[in-house]
Amino acid sequence: MKTSDVRSMSSDEIDAELERVRDQLFHLRAQAVTEKLQNPTLLGKARRDVARLLTAKRQRQASPVAQTRKGDK
Repeated sequence: MKTSDVRSMSSDEIDAELERVRDQLFHLRAQAVTEKLQNPTLLGKARRDVARLLTAKRQRQASPVAQTRKGDK
């Protein structure tokens, strides 16, 4: 998943994708514990996807506040 893909998503889509990726990460961790994980790089990719989604979500929350402050000056 690319950052540009995340930025083009709506807030509801980001929430749904975040839930899906977290679920995927949970299953990958379970596979890693039972030594059935075929591709260990998927764990890192899933973690980075979660971080990207949370960052985009946080930026959207902070964005209106920053715009309001600019207008006050």
